[in-house]
Amino acid sequence: MDPNNTSYAVKLYVYDISKGMARQLSPLMLGIQLDGIWHTAIVVHGEEFFYGGDGITNCPPGGTSLGQPNSIIDLGTTEVTEEIFMEYLSSLGESTYRGNQYHLFEWNCNTFSNEVAQFLTGSKIPGHITDLPAEVLSTPFGQALRPLLDSINIAPQGGNTFNGHYGQR
Repeated sequence: MDPNNTSYAVKLYVYDISKGMARQLSPLMLGIQLDGIWHTAIVVHGEEFFYGGDGITNCPPGGTSLGQPNSIIDLGTTEVTEEIFMEYLSSLGESTYRGNQYHLFEWNCNTFSNEVAQFLTGSKIPGHITDLPAEVLSTPFGQALRPLLDSINIAPQGGNTFNGHYGQR
């Protein structure tokens, strides 16, 4: 921890990767209302960090091909310094969040954001985000689409991938 007891803001950037289509089509296709198909990222220390098929990636806030987030949720503050945070991310990038481990329903950007939020603030991200895959899979159409959806690999463009070694891009 920082000896000066400095705190840093932690934000959750939330993007609807369906660009509004989930809200319009989910009642017809799934029989349930989805407000979006959420991609999330953690913003701390002036950078946006997210996980996808390329592994852990960072960029300036709002700097991916997804554009500006649909919403920004204040998760609180952290005393974790940038140096400690980068070491933590490098460790995650070498172990549990390598690109080849990405899975749309079970190990995705929201899983990553939730884990990082807990590390930084002790709090989880909103449940309506982390529960979305289970909601989709609870429907007959979601089950029918699962083989196709399992093959989808989401990796927003516009960032720098950590390959386990921060600063060596």
